[in-house]
Amino acid sequence: MYTSLYQDKNSAYFNHSRPEMLEFIPAGIKNALDVGCGTGNFGMLVKSAFNCSVWGIEPDPASAKEAGTRLDHVINDTFNRSMKEMQLPKFDCVFFNDVLEHLAEPENALLLAKDLLNEGGYIVASIPNMRWYPVILQLLRYKDFEYQNSGVMDKTHLRFFTEKSMARMFKDAGFTIKTIKGINKSNFRFLNILNVLLFNKLADMKYLQFGMAAFISNK
Repeated sequence: MYTSLYQDKNSAYFNHSRPEMLEFIPAGIKNALDVGCGTGNFGMLVKSAFNCSVWGIEPDPASAKEAGTRLDHVINDTFNRSMKEMQLPKFDCVFFNDVLEHLAEPENALLLAKDLLNEGGYIVASIPNMRWYPVILQLLRYKDFEYQNSGVMDKTHLRFFTEKSMARMFKDAGFTIKTIKGINKSNFRFLNILNVLLFNKLADMKYLQFGMAAFISNK
C-alpha cells in the first residue's frame, strides 16, 4: 500500500542498485518483472548483466517516471490484481527486493507473481531479517521497538520476517526454495563470540537481509 509515509523518504530510498542480488537470478532469463522497482537502477543492472528485458511496477510517481527512462516498461501502481494495466506478459523472473515486508498480505503478492511466471520461472527476493543483531539488542537490552526511516525497523514495514518464516511463506504459497542465504553481513564482535559458544545457533543474526530464489513447486 502506498501512503503519505513514503512521501517523507529521501530520494536515495528509491535509488538502490542492489548488485548483491544478481547471484540469485537464474541464467538465461529473457524477461523479468521488478516489483517496487524504485528508479529502475536494479532493473537496469539486470538488463546489462543478463541481456534481457525488464518491466517495472512502482507506486511512487516520481520514481516510476525516472524508472521509465531505464526499463522497458514501467507501471505506476501498486502490485495487485486490480492494477491499471493487468495485461502483463509472462515473465521468466519476478523480483521483490525489500518489498514483501511493505505489504499487508505478501502471500497474495506471491500468488499473483506465480500467475505471471512462465513455466520454470523464478521469484527472486530480498527480505529484511527481524533477527538482525541490532534489532534483537534493542528488544532485549533496551526493551524497545522503535520504528525508523529505513532498515529492518522501517516505519513503512507492515510485516516482519526471520529466515525460517520467509521460507515458510514461500512454501505455503506453492514455491520450492532453491537458494536462501544471508546478505549484507555485519561484524559484531560480541555476537561472534556468543555464536561460537552457542554452536553457531546465532549465525543468522549477522545478516541485515536474506536473499532468496524460489520456483513453483510441482505439487
